[in-house]
Amino acid sequence: MKIVHRQIFKEHVQLFLLIGSCLLGLILVGRMLQLREMLLSQNLGPFDVLRLFFYLSPVFMVLLTPIACMLSVFLTFLRMSSDRELTALKASGVSLYQLLAAPVAFSCLCACFSLYIALYGMSWGMEHFKLSLLEFARTKTKLSLQSGVFNQEFPGLTIYAQKVDLNSGEIRFVFVQDKTSKTFTNVIIAPEGTVTSDPEKEQLRVVFKNGRIFRREGEKLDVMHFGTYAVRLPLGNMLRSMGLARTTPKELSFARLLEYDADPELLKTFDHNVARRVKVEIQKRLALPLACVVLGLFSVPIACVFRALKQQHGLVLALGVFLVYYSMLSVAESLGESRVLPPFVAVWLPNVLFAATGVVFLRHAVRERIPAGVVWLMQKLSRGAPA
Repeated sequence: MKIVHRQIFKEHVQLFLLIGSCLLGLILVGRMLQLREMLLSQNLGPFDVLRLFFYLSPVFMVLLTPIACMLSVFLTFLRMSSDRELTALKASGVSLYQLLAAPVAFSCLCACFSLYIALYGMSWGMEHFKLSLLEFARTKTKLSLQSGVFNQEFPGLTIYAQKVDLNSGEIRFVFVQDKTSKTFTNVIIAPEGTVTSDPEKEQLRVVFKNGRIFRREGEKLDVMHFGTYAVRLPLGNMLRSMGLARTTPKELSFARLLEYDADPELLKTFDHNVARRVKVEIQKRLALPLACVVLGLFSVPIACVFRALKQQHGLVLALGVFLVYYSMLSVAESLGESRVLPPFVAVWLPNVLFAATGVVFLRHAVRERIPAGVVWLMQKLSRGAPA
């Protein structure tokens, strides 16, 4: 049995790595297509793009880990059923219950990995993703200051610098025309300055030193000397246009979510709907990792009951099952956010229903009984399959 468990576990891991990497790649490519306008405006190298991919990965791995775990277990046992390996093991006196050790251990391992990502990885990934975008905007984007070029990409601002060092952020002999105000116009002239990014406020800061400001308001002209003067370029608008606002609960760490949930004063910083979403997000961060165990064990009897299916039909069936689970989870989130159900009850309901259904199917699989509804579905699939 140790050899059998080891082989089953090995096949689970191989399929998990293959399925997980393929799904993650597809999702990240789709996400990058959504950001193509921003990426096309930057001179990013392959390493920079891979860096952004890496920081985005934890956000999607929380959702991909349960489906990759379920597909790995399902396809392994479907293959064993199709190849009559389960029949041979049963003939040798090995019951289906004895074969659950490998999928249980594998599912628990996936759950621990998903839980770590949910508690720590998501907030870390999103924070570094946005920090990288701000850094790229400062050093590599076409919106960055260029030596001897009048930059007019920011509305109302014209910036000219004779010398620019993007690595250190130092600029020399700077001219700025600021028309962002409707009542007056500022012209700033300075011999030196620096360009820095402010991650907290999601903006670039151009700090001028030892210069002059010529302010024109109507027919009046004022001249002011300054030691330090800063112009802020709101790059945070770029992040918000991509749906990457900093205050969404999905980007907060789990510890921060608990702080918001425990302190009503902190929750007031959000609007009413977002405050409710904090409670739902806390339960979701815990429910999705456990879904690895629930869906993994749910796949074992499903693969045994649908043993007559071909691999491609089984894959479609497994994806359909996960689509049902995810749809139920989405509806449950909406119910929790709209106060129809308490967040705890709403978010955990899909796991409870799938666990109960899995127990029923497992009993049928052990007794080698096929429910009438499954027989009808298999007949429909066989009729729809090409000869």
